[in-house]
Amino acid sequence: MHVLLVNNSPIPVYGYGGTERVIWDLGQMLVRLGHRVSYLVPEGSTCDFGAVLPIRPDAPWDSQIPADVDITHFQFNPRTEIGTPYLVTEHGNARKPKPLPRNTVFLSRDHAARYGSTEFVYNGLQWESYGAVDFARPRDHYHFLGKAAWRVKNVSGAIRVAKLAGVELDVLGGDRINFRRGFRWTLSRRIHFFGMVGGAQKTERLNASRGLIFPVRWHEPFGLAVIESLYFGCPVFSTPYGALPELVPAECGVLADNAGALAEAVRANRFDPRACHDHAVRHFGAERMARDYLRMYERVLAGETLNAQAPVIQGEARSLAWRN
Repeated sequence: MHVLLVNNSPIPVYGYGGTERVIWDLGQMLVRLGHRVSYLVPEGSTCDFGAVLPIRPDAPWDSQIPADVDITHFQFNPRTEIGTPYLVTEHGNARKPKPLPRNTVFLSRDHAARYGSTEFVYNGLQWESYGAVDFARPRDHYHFLGKAAWRVKNVSGAIRVAKLAGVELDVLGGDRINFRRGFRWTLSRRIHFFGMVGGAQKTERLNASRGLIFPVRWHEPFGLAVIESLYFGCPVFSTPYGALPELVPAECGVLADNAGALAEAVRANRFDPRACHDHAVRHFGAERMARDYLRMYERVLAGETLNAQAPVIQGEARSLAWRN
């Protein structure tokens, strides 16, 4: 099968870039499974296992899809009908209730349900690219991982949890002084800021962390920060919104909607890092993701329409409950 993966940002991304990492790992795994992969992405992208075609923003999609492609997999809504078989992965939460293509899949069961769908594929990552986990290393701090400037990620809540629990916190994805989303200035020397991180710097911090503090205030569509943290043996202390209950079983963390409960869980942390690691490897690897997408591709190529009705987001909440 020849799969064309389409994204509107370049690949590869070695720093922060969740969607880009997922589609890179998906393409590489599809090739390992015996399929052919091409990318239709912005100019300047490179790939050593598949062809790279530059997107022409003003040209119709049909004119940009090579004739020998079996199925085109968009990572965004193409906003027009395509004359050849295609699939769309919705990666976010829509701000407005606009219909998506009927062959749209989502990132988790909760994510799909909020669009009136049952079709989803969990994200997966190629864990070997993250390197080995050092379970013997002393771990004396926790971490937050995400775009801290985005209020629904609730870095202020993570800082509050860390302070109540009396632990040190590494903020990966934010700065001590923030002007972008309302002024925030964090004085505590027990809270360490690393800005936007990726690659070796990110894995180094995760390999030395006791857990992820991640009290998001929206319906997380999936949560790559969660599975990356679990891979490094870090239990997750988060809110019970979106996909979080699907990603974090009771043996791998605690979900609660208030700082006090999460701080108590952090103080009582006795989770087994190897159980967290094994959960991520078993359920959220790139091979499982690729095989799940192959089943979706086969359904579309057989003439099936994945959703009987065009998926539309159902009453998305932008800021969910959180008690500091």
